[in-house]
Amino acid sequence: MAIPMQRLGGRAFAHTDSDDDETEREYDRLRDLARQEAQRRNACFERSQEAYKAGDGAAAKELSNEGKRHAAQMDAYNQQASDFIFRANNAPGEVGEDEIDLHGQFVEEAERILEARVHADRRRGASHLYAIVGKGNHSANGVQRIRPAVERLCGELGLRYATDEDNTGRILINLQGGEAVMPPPGQQQSHHHPGHGGHQQPQQGEDDGPSLLGLLVRKLEKNCCIVM
Repeated sequence: MAIPMQRLGGRAFAHTDSDDDETEREYDRLRDLARQEAQRRNACFERSQEAYKAGDGAAAKELSNEGKRHAAQMDAYNQQASDFIFRANNAPGEVGEDEIDLHGQFVEEAERILEARVHADRRRGASHLYAIVGKGNHSANGVQRIRPAVERLCGELGLRYATDEDNTGRILINLQGGEAVMPPPGQQQSHHHPGHGGHQQPQQGEDDGPSLLGLLVRKLEKNCCIVM
C-alpha cells in the first residue's frame, strides 16, 4: 500500500545537529528514489487513462501494470528508508530501553512501528514506554503531525499518555491502562538527543575507578603461569 510521503518532523536523524550528516544523506537518498518512483507511477496511470479513453485497451492495461510496478518500487524504497533511519535513531546507547524514537517516519510508518512496539512491550510486562516524537520545530508549515498520530493510536488502543512538560518532544504511554504520570524531574532516564533535548547522565557507580574485585583479578593474573 502506498504511503503518503510526508515526514513527521524535520531532521530525520535525531542524534546530530548537522543537516549534512552521512546518515541524513542516505535517508534523503532513499526517500528521493521513492519520490521518483511515485512520479513515474503517476505518469503511467495518467497515460493509462488517456489510452483507455482513446480506445486502446491493451496499451491502457500495460501502462497500468507498469504504474503498479513503480508503485511497488516506491513502497520498497520507503520501507528501506524507514528501516534505515529507525535503526540509526534507536541504536544501542542512543535511546533508553523504555524509549522509541520516531524521527524521520511517515505517519503510517510511525503508527505501524509504535503499535508493534506497544504490543511487544505489553506482552513482556513493561509498565510504560516513552515515544520520542520531536517538538515539530521543523515540521512543514509548523504543523505537528507525529504527536496527533501517537495520541490517536493511544486512543485506539485504550492507553493513556502524558507529555513531558520539560521536553515536549517526549510522550509517556502507560502500557498497563492506568493514568500516565510523568516521574518527578531527576528520576527519568534521559539520553542525549539534539533533536528533542535531554542529556545522558552517567549511572551511579560507573566509571568511579577500579573495583575491589577487578584489583583482585588483576593481582591473580600476574601470579598465574601460562602453560603452552
